[in-house]
Amino acid sequence: MSIKGRLFHLLMRYRHLLKGQWKRNVIDRNTSVGMLRQDCDQSAAKFVKLPEGIRIIPAEGSPVYSEWIIPENDPGSHAVLYFHGGGFVMGNAKSHRGIVSGFVNRLGIRALVFDYRLAPEHPAPAAVYDGAAMHTWLLAQGFRPENIVFAGDSAGGGIALGTLLKLKDDRLPLPSGCAAFSPSLDMTMSGSSHHSRAKADPCTPKGMTETFYAYYVGDGDFKQPYASPLFGDLGGLPPIMIQVGNDETLRDDSVRFAEKAKEAGVQFEVKIWKGMFHCFPLLAPMFREATEALDETCGFIRKQLKLSRDK
Repeated sequence: MSIKGRLFHLLMRYRHLLKGQWKRNVIDRNTSVGMLRQDCDQSAAKFVKLPEGIRIIPAEGSPVYSEWIIPENDPGSHAVLYFHGGGFVMGNAKSHRGIVSGFVNRLGIRALVFDYRLAPEHPAPAAVYDGAAMHTWLLAQGFRPENIVFAGDSAGGGIALGTLLKLKDDRLPLPSGCAAFSPSLDMTMSGSSHHSRAKADPCTPKGMTETFYAYYVGDGDFKQPYASPLFGDLGGLPPIMIQVGNDETLRDDSVRFAEKAKEAGVQFEVKIWKGMFHCFPLLAPMFREATEALDETCGFIRKQLKLSRDK
């Protein structure tokens, strides 16, 4: 583990001190969702710095608000449909501009980021239905399915994989692949890492996961595959890559999903990074592990899209 990687691990663990708080946050049903969303948007506004040459263009006529994030020399023929993270209850296209801009700048093709409906106002499978509608809209714009890849982080990674299941059930064309960073795949929290990695995880406040998952499922079934893709029929899905840290409670979601996908004959790559934390690749190029993981992901996407350009 690199020195910078260790420093970022410590920064994540003690980031509450930077806000003048002596104790780490606890999130439960009494926590204001409105305040969480406001904090998310304000933090994004403070730290968003777009790479040179990046263009942000609203996508006119899409089913929900969305925007194109376009790097220089984008060929225009290929696209990443990006599912933002935020625990199913917060985040949006604008809050993820910085994250996705760095991603596509490295990748060399455009991404479409969209505002799927958030819980608790809109529980599952609303977000998955929005994802399916956005993919169908992309096809209607002339993008061929083999020229589309899904990508997403955290909750967005889970929604992306749930959307694949929805598209498959509806017998609609699937994208050429899906890349996910630390996806949420099991609303029942049955993986042992939810307990075994709780102390090691520097990013997940106490009570957050169970609270957000309860909001996302609402009155539905915690094992419904669109909410918990781990429990779906994975046969027939396109190639998938997952990057996940060993020091996060969601680790076993990825491990178990990979095992099940491989048993179903899905081409699958999962990389578990020692000492790493939730969605760490999106911090590239700030430390070595993040850069290597994001480069691997970009390589996977280029392979699925049959792009030879190396950024």
